[in-house]
Amino acid sequence: MAEIRVNPTRMELKRLQTRYQTARRGHKLLKDKRDELMRQFLAVVREDRELRLRVERALGDVYGGIAMAGAAAHPRMLQAALLVPKCESAVTVRHRNCMSVTVPQLEIQDTGEAAAVGFPYGFAFTSGELDGALTALVAVRADLVKLAELEKQAQLLAAEIERTRRRVNALEHILMPRYLSAIRTIKMKLDENERGNITRLMKVKDLMLSAAHAPQDEDE
Repeated sequence: MAEIRVNPTRMELKRLQTRYQTARRGHKLLKDKRDELMRQFLAVVREDRELRLRVERALGDVYGGIAMAGAAAHPRMLQAALLVPKCESAVTVRHRNCMSVTVPQLEIQDTGEAAAVGFPYGFAFTSGELDGALTALVAVRADLVKLAELEKQAQLLAAEIERTRRRVNALEHILMPRYLSAIRTIKMKLDENERGNITRLMKVKDLMLSAAHAPQDEDE
């Protein structure tokens, strides 16, 4: 670990002590942020896992119904039945702040003939399996959009957790030990200088006492 090169002065010692205290406060705040991010991330992951299982089951029913409808009708008839949609949907994206992370909020909205009821085809050449598959697909749209929102949130939170973890480790294992090492070095140097000054003062005192007693010895 590279040490910080500093001048061994009391002003420099005070400056380093101030920086060290600031680094300690920042380290605590970053650790609290990391812990809260982890809590938010785990909550999102749990919700995402439950929703994914539900969506996969629903999509399995949709694909099964379409496969059964394709087996019961001619493929061209199935394509013609699904050629023109009854209505269209749009996804609105909003954002919110979660522990300094901007995460998206998705909302699906129907456009066009949103209030229309029924299917975009006649019932003469299609089967009931196709009706059930489309009904299930319409029902699962909101869950699909919510699933995309949760997975994007999990991705962004994971990236922020990694950045915060690196900052915590940099403060804990690099910056703060460097400050402590520099502070100890300055204190040792100042103590050494102080001991040297005391030693010199004691020597000066001894010389002064010797000089004061010298004339008396000569008179005697």
